[in-house]
Amino acid sequence: MRAPPPACRTLPRRRSGTDDCPWNPCRIVGSRPAGEVPTALWEEPFVTQQIPSTEPELTGVRNFRDVGGLPTADGRRVARGRLFRSGHLAHATAEDAAFLASLGLHTVFDFRNAADKRLEGPDVELPGVRNVNLPLSDPADGAEFWRMVRDGDIEQLRSILADGKGADRMIASYRTIITERTAEHGRVLRALAEDSVPALMHCAAGKDRAGLSIAVTLLALGVEREAIEADYLESNATHRRYKVHRSSTAQDARSPEVMELLSPLFDARAEYLAAAFGTIEETWGGVDPYLERGLGVTPEVRERLRERFLD
Repeated sequence: MRAPPPACRTLPRRRSGTDDCPWNPCRIVGSRPAGEVPTALWEEPFVTQQIPSTEPELTGVRNFRDVGGLPTADGRRVARGRLFRSGHLAHATAEDAAFLASLGLHTVFDFRNAADKRLEGPDVELPGVRNVNLPLSDPADGAEFWRMVRDGDIEQLRSILADGKGADRMIASYRTIITERTAEHGRVLRALAEDSVPALMHCAAGKDRAGLSIAVTLLALGVEREAIEADYLESNATHRRYKVHRSSTAQDARSPEVMELLSPLFDARAEYLAAAFGTIEETWGGVDPYLERGLGVTPEVRERLRERFLD
């Protein structure tokens, strides 16, 4: 899908309250191919869905936001309109694509792997925007694992997720991304320092792989950790959550117990991000040596990043 030419662009409405009818089973609450039966993980209705009035109402893109405004330790702030994050762009509507094109993006960093792209499809094409596919480890990755998440009965889910195993898996995955994806994170930071601004980072849900890449970028900019965590936890807002489909038709396929078992995989939890930060401290002894020795990001590159991203 191509975005309409500039003369035809129309921007999406701004969200200014709750959806028209949160109890309507036809309400669009996530991105899925047309005609697909909505058998999502997160189907429970909600009474209110307060959405900041400054956010664009994107129909087919979840978890979109501008990272601008976050404070740094030296009293500066991340400039607005420079760094964005979201879930995948595969189901972006023409109106969504027009809005994204209006941002003046230089580069979209897509952290999905081949399996994600087979499932969701490639990103929509945004004219004049470079799309860099840089696969990162998938938190809770593995084809067999995800098959059980989507198709497994409750006994299978208990075997892989009960008694804290789901959260433990996520924590281990976050640690692995930090230790094993240094080349990818270093490449992103150097690209941002050179010419890849404004930039959008996304994975599938825009929570884990993109969340960590955003966190690493913000660390390089000197953003305070409390602010990084607060932005990360924004992915828990109901209107941001990833729409996950379960193909199981068993009576208990979406029972309260199943929802509870699956929730660690689709939550943004402070303990996950803390595990990533802890791994940086344990492995490199701090942010500065992590960036310089681990990612190959020199002080000169960091200064260029600050010049590009900070007010």
